[in-house]
Amino acid sequence: MASAAKRGRNEPEPRPIIVKKIVADAHGGHHGGAWKVAYADFVTAMMAFFLLLWLLGATDEAQRKGLADYFTPTLVELKENSAGSNGLLGGASIVAADNYPHKPTQTGSKSIVIPKSTIGGAKEGETDRTEDRRRFEQLKKMLTDRMDKSAELRKLKPHVRFTETREGLRIDLVEEADFSMFAVGTDRLLPAAVRLIGEVAKVIEGVPNDIMVRGHTDSLPYAVGRDMNNWMLSTARAEATRATLGQAVTPDRFARIEGVADREPYVPEDRYDPRNRRISITLAWRS
Repeated sequence: MASAAKRGRNEPEPRPIIVKKIVADAHGGHHGGAWKVAYADFVTAMMAFFLLLWLLGATDEAQRKGLADYFTPTLVELKENSAGSNGLLGGASIVAADNYPHKPTQTGSKSIVIPKSTIGGAKEGETDRTEDRRRFEQLKKMLTDRMDKSAELRKLKPHVRFTETREGLRIDLVEEADFSMFAVGTDRLLPAAVRLIGEVAKVIEGVPNDIMVRGHTDSLPYAVGRDMNNWMLSTARAEATRATLGQAVTPDRFARIEGVADREPYVPEDRYDPRNRRISITLAWRS
């Protein structure tokens, strides 16, 4: 081997050559594909869930019943000699009559059960309200007929209003400019009002519904320094009405006696209208 060339005096010392060898490791897989399957199942389940929500919102009751009938599971026990179990190769002829156990013309212990309705039966209290409405119609006719027989009461028919509310049948005895039930600013019933409330009492004494009496006033304020106010006046008038009704109606029929002052006006656009002064007699729903 030839010897290395002699280095000059000012020549730098040669640097060593370093060779770095890098061996790249093989990359592993993406840790398997199980997560993709799980994610696909999750997306499928969510799609089915939102499809169900859409069906519930986009269909009516009859269509939902049809869907329920379609997916109703039916277990049918195949008996010997039923369709598909006889004939050549265990099958039936294409012209043979069907012989399924659930055939409509065949009697047996197995049948397809189909829900009658997804709506359900009558709601709780619905039957009672139907009976109440029938009774209320009879009551209105009876009171109207009784008022027609008296010339004095016939004039008061426009002051009697019937309204069906969430509480029951409300009978409003409404004051107007030409008719007052009470002396001004007091709870003393005038003779015509006593006669009218007496006729109402005779009609409602024969029904089993509870009774609520509510007094109303207009928004006219009392003078400063008076001990009376509209709250006290409306309550006192409701109690006076209850006492008059109580001459024909048993005390246990009364469920509520209250005064609401001018908080429930009959004519909301004019709180000083005399029609806001009224007595409400409500026959409550039995349910």
